Amino acid sequence: MEKLPKIEEKDIINGYEQALKSPRRRHPKILHKTGDYNNKVLNFLLQGTYMQPHKHVGREKIEKMTLLEGSFELIYFDDLGEIINREFLSVGNLEYIEVPSNTWHTYVMKEAKVLVYETMEGVYNPKTWKNMAEWAPTEGSPKAKLYLEKLTNLECGQ
Repeated sequence: MEKLPKIEEKDIINGYEQALKSPRRRHPKILHKTGDYNNKVLNFLLQGTYMQPHKHVGREKIEKMTLLEGSFELIYFDDLGEIINREFLSVGNLEYIEVPSNTWHTYVMKEAKVLVYETMEGVYNPKTWKNMAEWAPTEGSPKAKLYLEKLTNLECGQ
């Protein structure tokens, strides 16, 4: 696990304020420089944010997540969009996880505010960084809200 960045309370407050202003209900604070091989991001996420299931293609594209505040569920899918696994992360319990490369996944926030430190190897290129699942609604589409509600309301074992 990578060393966690120091973050001041004022930066946390600002990150959540930026997320509140965003239609996406999240705000990424980029900690790396453009062109760096190691990507480092603090993700300020609010309950109700929807991330279209996606995967990062390439052996080095292992997404490493450390939960700093709140709780969320990480959901894994097969190539047809069927749920194959779910992991619940919460402070004091499971706080660190690695999403294997080439793995369809998304997140569902389980608390009002969630802060996650994410790292991944590979120079960022917005055209190749991640593949979006065609079997899931796109962000901002009318079906996205219903899809997120379905994922949010899943019971254990479903």
